[in-house]
Amino acid sequence: MAQSLSNIIVHIIFSTKERHPFLNDATHRAAMHRYLGAVSVRLDCPVVRVGGVNDHVHILARQGRTITVAEWIKELKRASSRWAKRQAAAQRGFQWQAGYGAFSVSQSLSQAVERHIEGQAEHHRGFDFQTEFRELLDAHGVAYDERYVWG
Repeated sequence: MAQSLSNIIVHIIFSTKERHPFLNDATHRAAMHRYLGAVSVRLDCPVVRVGGVNDHVHILARQGRTITVAEWIKELKRASSRWAKRQAAAQRGFQWQAGYGAFSVSQSLSQAVERHIEGQAEHHRGFDFQTEFRELLDAHGVAYDERYVWG
């Protein structure tokens, strides 16, 4: 085959350090989502949807063929953290948590994940981030140790 093609859809989730509500302001949160989307596109990882609430983000995107998941997320966090700190004095302490979740999504289920991301505000009226993340880990069969997930 002469051409390399792929369609690897990934649902990425990461939170602010200690789940601090840095993204409480809706305008700043929307700007952060747009910025994360722009960084992902620059990395040749086209975005399907970015969303979240005051203490975490969800990104649904297609992984580029030449970047690892770890490199992709590291750059998303690095670039957006630098950007956030330049936006306002209140954001100078902005940090993302060290870890992340990255889950494969089949093409047939990608619209359901999009709806989940779009409905984050409503979803989090009943569930906190930790409950949501545990449910995703369990649904994807990821073994984890509670002592190390929330650091």
